[in-house]
Amino acid sequence: MTRNTVPPSTVFVVSGGARGITAQCVIAMAQRYRCTFLLLGRSAATVSESAWVADTATEPEMQQQIIAHLVDQGNKPAPVQVQKILRSIQSEREIASTMAAISAAGGQAHYLQVDVTNGISLQDRLLPLMQQVGPVNGIIHGAGNLADKLIEQKSIDDFEHVYAVKITGLANILACIPLEQLHYLILFGSVVGFYGNPGQADYALANDIFNKAAHLFRRIKPSCRVVAINWGPWDGGMVTPALKQHFARNQIDIISSEAGPQMLLQELETPMPAVPQVIIGHTIALPMTMLASPPGNYRIRRQISLSVNPFLADHVIGDNAVLPAVFGMTWTANLCEQIYPGYTFFCIERCKVLKGIVFDETLADEYWIDLNETNRDDNTITVDALLWSQAENGRQRYHYRMQVILCRQMPDIPVLETFDLTQSHPIDGAQLYRDRTLFHGPCFQGVERVLNITEQRVTMLCRSPVVTAQQQGQFPLMSFNPYQADTQFQSLLIWSKHFYQAGCLPSQLQVAENFRQVPLGEPFYVTMDVQNVSSTQLTSDVISHDAEGRIYTRVYALQATMSSRLNQLFIKTSDQVV
Repeated sequence: MTRNTVPPSTVFVVSGGARGITAQCVIAMAQRYRCTFLLLGRSAATVSESAWVADTATEPEMQQQIIAHLVDQGNKPAPVQVQKILRSIQSEREIASTMAAISAAGGQAHYLQVDVTNGISLQDRLLPLMQQVGPVNGIIHGAGNLADKLIEQKSIDDFEHVYAVKITGLANILACIPLEQLHYLILFGSVVGFYGNPGQADYALANDIFNKAAHLFRRIKPSCRVVAINWGPWDGGMVTPALKQHFARNQIDIISSEAGPQMLLQELETPMPAVPQVIIGHTIALPMTMLASPPGNYRIRRQISLSVNPFLADHVIGDNAVLPAVFGMTWTANLCEQIYPGYTFFCIERCKVLKGIVFDETLADEYWIDLNETNRDDNTITVDALLWSQAENGRQRYHYRMQVILCRQMPDIPVLETFDLTQSHPIDGAQLYRDRTLFHGPCFQGVERVLNITEQRVTMLCRSPVVTAQQQGQFPLMSFNPYQADTQFQSLLIWSKHFYQAGCLPSQLQVAENFRQVPLGEPFYVTMDVQNVSSTQLTSDVISHDAEGRIYTRVYALQATMSSRLNQLFIKTSDQVV
């Protein structure tokens, strides 16, 4: 497979790029891509060092020379002053080393001493340089500060020290560069933004805003490669010896200075992921003591609309878009994962579609999900969920009811014991979408071929549709892929039309277990076994798996309502011949 690459003509603005881990990444990019970098930093950069310190190498040697120099100047060498001068010299040397390494690698580097939190100063310094080197195509925002304290001990200045360089700095950089010319937006964040960490409330907040900004920017400019990298701890940078000991005690691996830059290059060179937020390095497993709060009850409000959810245009029944049943499950599962960090969605039980959400005059102004934690043990949390809205008469309308199970440690992937991949009764999937056996549009067209179909079983070859982040709208892919699940459910429609000449829609299921996702664009198989059937109802077990039978998602007792009246509704009004 041909890897993606960054053109040598690319110009990056890089905050915090002359020192630390960002500098290491920029040097690796220069070695691979030979492009241009405009490095922004608060530290001064001198052309040559003073003679009195030029020959020193180690920190103790520099301290001695600094003390001697201060004495020669008639000053008393206070420890604070010595440390300040020492850090300044070390910064200047690191900047010079970074610039030299970029040039030696075949790239170009320019350094600007500027505070990214000062928007006016940034524009005054950066715009002339941009006019000199040409249009900026990429941003790497790697600047950051720490002020670790428990939240009750933090001051406003502590918060601003951490928050401003990340968020105000990003806004100021974006204000300097026309968005239409951006091809890359790379945000260096931290796993703390995803998992949290004691003493780092401000740092976690700033990094989580980074993640949200990446999702928003991807929607605004889908052609731009946007990625918010939630880095684990590096060997260097802000990781002090004390922090290293803390990570070792908690069995958290540290990213080496050799491996980290290569991870960034790999991220830039792989196909653009569906979600712009990635975690690189060791995740932070939250101790149970952090989650030992009493069982929680939550009520979450949300507004939904057609305009911000383009995928709905591919799920129209009759004249109106309808929210697929699996998206009610996705909605709930994603919320539970956000409420319980460190836990992953695994299973939904006793899910019922009480009243579907139709995008017509009945669409509510807002929808609510009530979550009630009912059980918690060492590995799982169980939550009862009810999704509802309010009718015009003030009464509640209930849409979905289910029970969600989350796990700290996911179970082993099971293997399907019996399945049949022979093509004894092949049917082209494209034909099923053309003849409206399946009413789904491109975002949901995952069936490539029916391999065999009998009164007891359907086997399908499928491929997960690649749906862009912009098309996903308010339902981004997380642990659960609703497009893959909907493809599984389509097996019931195929069977009911084949044997009963009737359409069908899912109404409830007993258990849906999610072991892993199918890689986007990759093939997988669906085996649907009929359990019970009447003239109006079909009950089946539906399992997605690979060619060896290893299971992706397993659904037991999926019930669907069958009716020949649905056949006509599956043909859009706009497609009917008048």
